[in-house]
Amino acid sequence: MCALSLGTPYVPPHRLLASVLDGDTTLAGIVVTELRVPRLVLALIAGACLGAAGLVLQEALRNPLAVPEMLGVSSGAALGVAAPLVLTLSLPAAVQPLLAIGGAALGGGLTLLAAGLGRSPSAVLLTGAAVAAALQAALLVLMVMADQLDLQLIYRYLLGSLSARTWDDVTGLWPWLLVAVPALVLCAPVLSVMRLGDEDAEALGVRAQRARLAALAIAVLLIAPVTAVCGPVAWVGFLAPHLARWFNPAAGAVRWLPWSAAWGAVVVVVADVPARLALAPVETPAGAWTALLGVPAGVALMRSGGRGRAARRRPAAPTDAREPLYGSRRTASGTADEFPRAGTCTEARGGEPGRGGPSGAVPPASGAAGTEDAR
Repeated sequence: MCALSLGTPYVPPHRLLASVLDGDTTLAGIVVTELRVPRLVLALIAGACLGAAGLVLQEALRNPLAVPEMLGVSSGAALGVAAPLVLTLSLPAAVQPLLAIGGAALGGGLTLLAAGLGRSPSAVLLTGAAVAAALQAALLVLMVMADQLDLQLIYRYLLGSLSARTWDDVTGLWPWLLVAVPALVLCAPVLSVMRLGDEDAEALGVRAQRARLAALAIAVLLIAPVTAVCGPVAWVGFLAPHLARWFNPAAGAVRWLPWSAAWGAVVVVVADVPARLALAPVETPAGAWTALLGVPAGVALMRSGGRGRAARRRPAAPTDAREPLYGSRRTASGTADEFPRAGTCTEARGGEPGRGGPSGAVPPASGAAGTEDAR
């Protein structure tokens, strides 16, 4: 309602349906149907793609910090789109997704090659941060070469903006989604196996390196077309998977995937409202708001989730600190343990009850302990 009603002109919520039906006959109908509705649809699609891609990367690399911004994927896609603009190459709009996919594949491929084709998830993440920094340096070089008008366009694009997007931008995403979504559905069960580790995945018949390469390819198909249209909307792929895990921690990758896409859509739509209205009539990039709010929220979710898992794994403290040396005693799991503790009683005394063994064990200090030794 806020995305469709607020702004200039203001359209009351009860007039939204009438404005859509009026179409291009009134000013409110033109603004709602030609500007606000396609912007809302694009925000939903972009957020869903980024949220799903973030979960794919995190599960494939088994690292909650594996996001497109730290693997060279988003930077490569932005470089592929910004380079023709600076070099004044006249290319049709339909080619921009191809350039973004090529740049994203270049960034992700360099990351995997430098990390040894993804053999170590931690190595992939660290190498991806270095590749992303190198690609961002190349973007800075392009920005120095650009004139003032192109510099403003590139700067707004690199922060991720949904401003002035129309139905043409939305329809240009459908061919790529028709390829990426089925591949994402087929990839989800493999992600659940990848969480077990490379050795266990190999034992279950999943080739870890090939699965990691396939996951990166699917993430590129999800991220690159969105980046070509609205730029790299930062840290949505970091926050959305953590929201999905926080609300349903006991689920797996198959159930987290649709929720991660849904939370990504929610994050982008919510961030676009202040981006459009906070400094009106000047619009701010939506990516600035997702980074400003998404990083602290994601870190807080990681900390709370880590404390919850640690509390669930921590064993219960024994009710009685004085445990018997022999006989039945209760363990932390509640099962009865009938075996003696190592290094006590007969073992400590060399097999002779009531006497100090060769190890120099101290005799019992109380009558109760002496009765235990005699027994």
